[in-house]
Amino acid sequence: MSDASTQPKPAPTAIEEIESAVIRFAGDSGDGIQLTGTQFTTTTAIAGNDLATLPDYPAEIRAPAGTLAGVSGFQIQFSSREVLTPGDVPDVLVAMNPAALKANIKGVKKGGLLILNKDAFNAANLKKAGYEKDPLEDGSLSDWRVIPVELTRLTRNALEGMGLSPTETERCKNFFALGMMYWLYDRPLDATARWIEAKFKKNPKFVEANTKALHAGNVFAETAELFGHHYRVRKAPIKPGVYRNVTGNEATALGMVAASSVSGLPLWLGSYPITPASDILHELSKHKNFGVKTFQAEDEIAAIGSAIGAAFAGMLATTTTSGPGVALKSEAIGLAVMTELPVVIVNVQRGGPSTGLPTKTEQADLLQALYGRNGECPVPVLAAATPSDCFWMAYEACRLAVKYMTPVFLLTDGYLANGSEPWLVPRVAGLPKFGVPALPAAEEFQPYKREAETMARPWATPGVKGYEHRIGGIEKQDVTGNVSYDPDNHERMVRLRAAKVNKMAQDIPPTEVLGERKGDVLLVGWGGTYGSITAAVQEMQKTGRKVSAVHLRHLNPLPPDLGDLLSGFKHIVVPELNMGQLLKVLRAKYLVPAKGINKIKGQPFKVSEIVAGVDAVLKGEN
Repeated sequence: MSDASTQPKPAPTAIEEIESAVIRFAGDSGDGIQLTGTQFTTTTAIAGNDLATLPDYPAEIRAPAGTLAGVSGFQIQFSSREVLTPGDVPDVLVAMNPAALKANIKGVKKGGLLILNKDAFNAANLKKAGYEKDPLEDGSLSDWRVIPVELTRLTRNALEGMGLSPTETERCKNFFALGMMYWLYDRPLDATARWIEAKFKKNPKFVEANTKALHAGNVFAETAELFGHHYRVRKAPIKPGVYRNVTGNEATALGMVAASSVSGLPLWLGSYPITPASDILHELSKHKNFGVKTFQAEDEIAAIGSAIGAAFAGMLATTTTSGPGVALKSEAIGLAVMTELPVVIVNVQRGGPSTGLPTKTEQADLLQALYGRNGECPVPVLAAATPSDCFWMAYEACRLAVKYMTPVFLLTDGYLANGSEPWLVPRVAGLPKFGVPALPAAEEFQPYKREAETMARPWATPGVKGYEHRIGGIEKQDVTGNVSYDPDNHERMVRLRAAKVNKMAQDIPPTEVLGERKGDVLLVGWGGTYGSITAAVQEMQKTGRKVSAVHLRHLNPLPPDLGDLLSGFKHIVVPELNMGQLLKVLRAKYLVPAKGINKIKGQPFKVSEIVAGVDAVLKGEN
């Protein structure tokens, strides 16, 4: 018998280096799709790739299992270069059941990989998904590379003898699938194994089961030779520093905490839970060590009322909600405008009207933020552009609210709130400093006597001798703050409040332009369309098209230099996830014949959709 060392060794598995990949996990909510995607994201961030994600939740909380309405999805694009979007079309779809396949197959790249849980393709599930024939057998998937895997059976075999119930065993199949994907894309298992240990530390059996499933999936992918080879995506070049993966809601919460810390003002959040804003409340509730006080109110009106009271008491006051909640808060926001108190109102936009599409994204509420109150009631409006930008815009909203003594709107959206990206954690020393301006001497105090640079009134809190004053929703007399019904005074105060908001233009930096400052087309975007617009413009510029873009973070007031920029282009194009709200504002203010690229499907723009929209404008088709 020959020595083992002389035996031929198996050929190493081929590794193909690729620049980027787009993966989509899909299945029922009970399949742990969001957890699977989040763990793949965390591991990818640790591996040093740039990334962007798109969690896609079912619109119904308890949609029947196996139906199209119950499909949950999670898409991630990761790369060795800068990533701006979660990708137009997935290279790989991991589908846990027929409904997940049917809901997503049209978006998968032709020739792409379909990894399907073969065990779920039974008669009952096929019927629920609306299939008359089994797509694994009828040839309808011939445009893709199909890998049927008995995920349920293989997971059950891997966990045999552990004493788990059939339901507990099946819940581990997402980790089996995750282990397969880690092998396919050359990802380490360590971070997820540590997460499992921390998550289930009170139940060692679950730690063992999920860890076993993860490793079993990884080994299966290597030994079953289903894929032939696996892929490697090298690290992206990034600026040195401390990074973490962050969602928009987490970044918004941390921006508020940072603003509280820098300003020395205790942070108050009064909020009523509403999708997709609730995670800001959840995140802030973890930071009591920073003096943060969170109040889960009984309704939206109580939430904004508590924030106004907190601002009156001298706190950094915030409230978070979505469009339906803003509708309920509108009268109280008017009270904050009348009393000129600093309150930050975060609207994480979703599809509407009414309950609408609570788990889907839409830029539905710009006009609501600008005008959705009775009377002449101007409020500054800011908008974040990316998940990590939510930190900076939340910080900026707090700073401006205190500096100008006014409520401030911050608009994010469901795509930004739930999506994530690597975030370079800033140093506190580098954050813009702000705090409460000193009060005048008590003998000189007048509650509505304004500071010259900002037109802000003094922030006098109750209980300080010599600074007693009236407050409420009835019109104030200029300077004294007494109740006034004088028509001339009312017009003066309305104009003063509007002028104060317009004063904020002095805080807006020069508008950055992606591309030349003159050309054929200028795309004007705001909010979560940033990544798609930027990627589309970069793609079009490579082909020689004279296309540029600006992305607005200040929507009221608008940047002072915007009018001059618009005049340098033949066509102004505004991509929005609505019917044209910023479009209306630009047409009205600058009298430009701007054109819109509009989408109202609860999904973010694809890069290809914006490119096609610009081409239509250049051809005279729009």
